[in-house]
Amino acid sequence: MTAELFSEEKTQLYRPLADRMRPQSLADFVGQAHIIGEGKTLTQAIENQTLHSMVFWGPPGTGKTTLAKIIANSVQAHFINLSAVLSGVKDIREAIAQAKQWQLQGEKTILFVDEVHRFNKSQQDAFLPYVEDGTVYFIGATTENPSFELNNALLSRVKTYILKALTVDDLTQVVSQALTTDEQLKQLDLDIDESSLKLLAEVADGDARGVLNFLEIASDLAEPESTDSG
Repeated sequence: MTAELFSEEKTQLYRPLADRMRPQSLADFVGQAHIIGEGKTLTQAIENQTLHSMVFWGPPGTGKTTLAKIIANSVQAHFINLSAVLSGVKDIREAIAQAKQWQLQGEKTILFVDEVHRFNKSQQDAFLPYVEDGTVYFIGATTENPSFELNNALLSRVKTYILKALTVDDLTQVVSQALTTDEQLKQLDLDIDESSLKLLAEVADGDARGVLNFLEIASDLAEPESTDSG
């Protein structure tokens, strides 16, 4: 047991900052107010537990994966994560088989497919019957225009949400949250002035994961304050 706890602590210690700072609820999520603001369709669906299949289209680092996980947590659904780069039809079938087992127990499943545009027509077609009969709620994430990259049959069964690049103000908020809430960063007691904070946000170019990666690199390079009296 001690070894397991030690292993978990080490895992936490070496998790990248962007992963440690991944929001767990809509309240912590920064940006995308046009789709998850008060009274928006997606927000109401989450609050009312009336889930639907969807595709998130937007640049890297805008919260596509994070939002999918938040939705799963909010509606108490199982979350299966597939990468279209690494997965094939066999993986889809295994995921569906697992979802069917959960469905028999009255439990929901979200099947999340990252970079869904990488799946070919037959791979995309494999989802259709199970999206239609409610075995899974499908959430796809893509950086490419779904109208050009996804089958019409799949598109007709999902709602597309466009995620926008985060603003400089959004990214500044992301960095500020990390500096004040991440235990490892707090131990460093970093002093970042307003102009440096803004520059960091501008360089990240709308990418929350990117700005946290930059911050982590900067924190690794930061020199600890000298305690020498002489």
